[in-house]
Amino acid sequence: MQASDVKQWLADNQITSIQVQATNLDGTFLGKTLAPEKFLGGLDQGFPFADVVFGNDIGGFPVLGMAFPTWRGELDDIYLRVDLGTLVVWRPGVAAVIGDFWTQQGAPVSVCPRNLLHKVIARAAEGGYEVKAAVEIEATIFEESVQEARAKGFQDLTPLGGTAGAAYVLAKSADWREYLEAVEARLREIGIAWEAWNDEAAAGQIEINVAVGEILDVADRWARTRQVMREVAFDLGRTVTFMAKWSDAWGQASHINISLVANGANAFYSPDGMSQDMNHFIGGVMQAMPGTTSIALPFITSYRRIVPLEGPPTTITWGHHNKSTAIRAVTGHPAYSRVEYRLPGSDSNIYLVAAAVTGAGVYGVENAVEAPEAFVGSAWALPPGLVENIPTSITQAAAALEADKVLPEVLGEEFVNYWLGTRRWEWLAFHTMGGQPDVGLTTWESARYFELA
Repeated sequence: MQASDVKQWLADNQITSIQVQATNLDGTFLGKTLAPEKFLGGLDQGFPFADVVFGNDIGGFPVLGMAFPTWRGELDDIYLRVDLGTLVVWRPGVAAVIGDFWTQQGAPVSVCPRNLLHKVIARAAEGGYEVKAAVEIEATIFEESVQEARAKGFQDLTPLGGTAGAAYVLAKSADWREYLEAVEARLREIGIAWEAWNDEAAAGQIEINVAVGEILDVADRWARTRQVMREVAFDLGRTVTFMAKWSDAWGQASHINISLVANGANAFYSPDGMSQDMNHFIGGVMQAMPGTTSIALPFITSYRRIVPLEGPPTTITWGHHNKSTAIRAVTGHPAYSRVEYRLPGSDSNIYLVAAAVTGAGVYGVENAVEAPEAFVGSAWALPPGLVENIPTSITQAAAALEADKVLPEVLGEEFVNYWLGTRRWEWLAFHTMGGQPDVGLTTWESARYFELA
C-alpha cells in the first residue's frame, strides 16, 4: 500500500481512529491512537514520541547514568514512522499499524528493537539470504479479571481451566476453551497467521504457535498476538501474564525457530543432515550465546525459570533434535530444517532475540565459524565442569554480554552499551525499590512484571 492509497482504505473500512504501535526495549506494546486526519498528516515525517520511550524502565522510572544518543533527559522527540505493510483493521472502526523509531535528523534510533531486526535482515540479504522464523508464545490465564488481580497484588490467583498441569490435556472446562477460541477468532479477523494452540505443563498455561514467515513479519505477529491475548482476557473478565515465572511453579518460554533461505531453498537442509550454512550459523550463535542470554532473559524473574529438568536449557549446548540443549538442530527435511533457540523466556522481546540470534548466526556464516561438537544425551543436571552453564542472574548475563565480541559488531555498540546499563539498572531497582534477594518470587517482581513484561 502506498501513502496515496491510505485515505481511500480508511474510508472503505469506515475507520474512525488509527492505533500506531511499537515496542520498547522491555517488549511492552505501546503507541498512540490518532484521528484519521492526524494520521494522514504524519505519514511522511512520522509521529512524535518523547524519547523516554527508551529512557524509562519497565516501572516508568527514568534510567539514569547512561544514554543512547538522543536520551539526555531533555525529553526530546523521536518519530514513529509506520510500515504501511502492517496496516490492518484492528477492531470495527479502528485500524492499527506498526512502526519504527527515527530521530529528527532522519536516522534510525539505534536502540529501537524493530530497527535492529531490520539491520540484521539487511546483513543477511547482503550475503544472499532471507530469514524465516516461527515463534511459540507461552502464557498463563487466570479466572480473575485484571482489576481483581490488581486488588490481590497478583497473588493467589486461580488458573483458568482447572488444576490439571500435564501438557496436551483436552479435558478442560468450557471457560478455558472459550478464551482460546476467542483469541483464535480475533487472530483470524486481524489476519495473523497461527498454526496451533494447546495447554502447557502448568495449570492455566497455554501455548500459541505463530506460523512460519519472514522474520520481521513473525516478530510483528508475536507483538500483536500478545496484545490480542490481553484484550480478549479483558473482554472476558480474565487476566493473562507473560512473566517467565509468575509463581514458584513452572516457568514460561518463547522459543524461536530460525532458518535461512538461499535461492528459494532452505539453506539449512542437506540430504546428509546438516548443511555447512547450518553448521556455521550454529557456530556463530554458540559463540555469542553467553552474552545473548542477557537479551533472552531480560528481567530479574527471567532467571528463576532456569531450573534443571523443568524444561528450559541450563547449559551452553546444542544438539540434534535434543530438547534439553539450548539449541535444537532440526535436520533432514527440505522445508522444516531449522535452528530452535530454546532459551528465551516468555518475557523476552522477540524483536531483540530475533536480531541477536540471527545476527550471531549470520556472523558465523560469514566467518565460517565451526559449530562445536553436538551434545548427546540429557544436558540437565550434569556434573560440574562438564559443560559451560548459562548465566544464572541478570548481572552474570550482563558481564557475559560485556565480554562478547560478536553482538556489538552485529547489533552496534550503542545498543549493547545501553542495554547493559538498563539491565544493571534493573538489578539496582530490585535491590533498592523493595526486592528481597535470596528468597522465592517476590511481590515486587509481580507488581513490576505481571502486566507489562
